[in-house]
Amino acid sequence: MHTMWKGSISFGLVNIPIKLFAATEDKDVKLRNLHKECHTPIQYEKVCSHCDKDVTNEDIVKGYEYVKGKFIILTDEELKELKDEHEDKSVEIVDFVNLEDIDPIYFSRSYFMGPGDNGSKAYGLLREALKTSGKIGIAEITIRSKQQMAIIRVYKNSLVMETIHYPDEVRNVDEVPAVPENVEINEKELETAIMLIDQLTTDFQPEKYQDDYRTALLDLIQTKVNNNEGTTSKDTAPRTNVVDLMSALQASIERTKGKETTAVAPKKTTAQQKTQTSVSEAEPKAGTTQKVRTTRKKVGS
Repeated sequence: MHTMWKGSISFGLVNIPIKLFAATEDKDVKLRNLHKECHTPIQYEKVCSHCDKDVTNEDIVKGYEYVKGKFIILTDEELKELKDEHEDKSVEIVDFVNLEDIDPIYFSRSYFMGPGDNGSKAYGLLREALKTSGKIGIAEITIRSKQQMAIIRVYKNSLVMETIHYPDEVRNVDEVPAVPENVEINEKELETAIMLIDQLTTDFQPEKYQDDYRTALLDLIQTKVNNNEGTTSKDTAPRTNVVDLMSALQASIERTKGKETTAVAPKKTTAQQKTQTSVSEAEPKAGTTQKVRTTRKKVGS
């Protein structure tokens, strides 16, 4: 597993070096958007809708919309100062509670916790103390400049941290429309419903459940592959996986071989070739306002 965060757990005077590992992964089947006409992947570029021109990262600042159409600008220096002030590489346990006291609506994301360097004994001590007491720890942690609440509990033979929402992040259920207050229920209907629940009650076995849609979609894709129904992009300059600059330059030379030109272009320097290679291999990133285009030609042009 890839270590995504290093720090320590602290409670009282105890300090335990730990590492965080993502406990879950998104297995959604990701589909690309292609131009219907030529099957070229659609790209996105950052543009300003007011100026109608492309913008670079250097042209972008952070802003908070406090009134519709009005923004407070926050500089990189101001944001860095706040980050440095609040980003503490520690998980501070502030309370111990019972797990059943926390409604699952508060749970957000799970992380496995492994011991850091020279932290095995203290790690084992906290694990056994939580297991014996039946308690979980309520902690605070900052991950990627975002301060979060979390719980520390025992999962099988390891410690696991689950980030939880702050109370003001959970919406008010009273705002859900058309929820009935009191409904007159026939006693016979209620008994039948409870009987059905009892008949379907079993021990939780997570391995018996699966994402049927994802499985069916992957089967459909594999069937199309087996039937040679794949398509190739009409892009005249397909992206290649080059491992170093020389390979990139050689690939560029090979693509230009055999092409006749009416005029001799000026010879490019090594720096210019390097820049061109970097641009051709780079993926544009999404911005706040986006314009759809194909790799070489804007759609509709």
